[in-house]
Amino acid sequence: MAIVQGIREKVHLPIYDSLSVEPRKQLRDAEPSSTLKFFVDVQKKTKLETNLQSASLLPHYNTFEARAMRVVISDLPPEFPDDNEIEIEGSADNSSGSTVLRTDVQRALDLLEEARENETDGTAQANVADDGSEVETGGTLVTFTDTDIEDALDEQKEGPPKEQVSPDNGSGTIIGKLIYNTVTTLYVGEKIMIQMPTWFFPAGAGPYSERANITTHGQPSPTATFRFAEPIFIDKQQNFRVEMEVPDTDTLKDIQKIYGPLNIWVVLDGYMTRDVQ
Repeated sequence: MAIVQGIREKVHLPIYDSLSVEPRKQLRDAEPSSTLKFFVDVQKKTKLETNLQSASLLPHYNTFEARAMRVVISDLPPEFPDDNEIEIEGSADNSSGSTVLRTDVQRALDLLEEARENETDGTAQANVADDGSEVETGGTLVTFTDTDIEDALDEQKEGPPKEQVSPDNGSGTIIGKLIYNTVTTLYVGEKIMIQMPTWFFPAGAGPYSERANITTHGQPSPTATFRFAEPIFIDKQQNFRVEMEVPDTDTLKDIQKIYGPLNIWVVLDGYMTRDVQ
């Protein structure tokens, strides 16, 4: 459609970008550094992930007035791979020594659940072959305590963080893990326009229930978001980006262990000024 020369319109058209972690992948696979970047790489993304066409630039010669910024984090059940390896050390029944089981994350979590549900002695058992793999019959019968399994998952990078190992025991949630341990910065050009811990930017979106076990980053209302005192103006062909940094090294290692599916969206809510077509 042809552009009407000399006439422009202002529309309420938020812009957004996201970082996505696929099921059975870890956050380290999507972003190995300590900084999660938004609006920087928009290629091969779906409309669910971004509505930008060019990295760090507005479409065509549009301008944008950012009135608010939101950080939206999905709260979806993780999916674990069956092709990686977790080493769990347990007690062999036929000797006083220990034996190592080499298995995948999902099986390790199944053994952990079995041990927790065992009210007698809090253990789970598996038959382990000489090469460390689990077998249905034969091999060595090895006993694992819940502590054995938890330590193995915690110490190895292939293991999920505690929030995904025990999502309902009060250890927190993935949303809390991210918003309380990161700092989010909006850059326009190379100038910092705002920089605050991520909890400063409520989502104002997402599921909410007073009865169901659902976690959200703020009340799901568009008005329950942080609004800038004055609009932040992004000019035509001006670079902009948002960065979410994890300052603490130990926390970074734990956050990078998060398994998908996971989406983290950053939304700049405001008004787009564009040519009339």
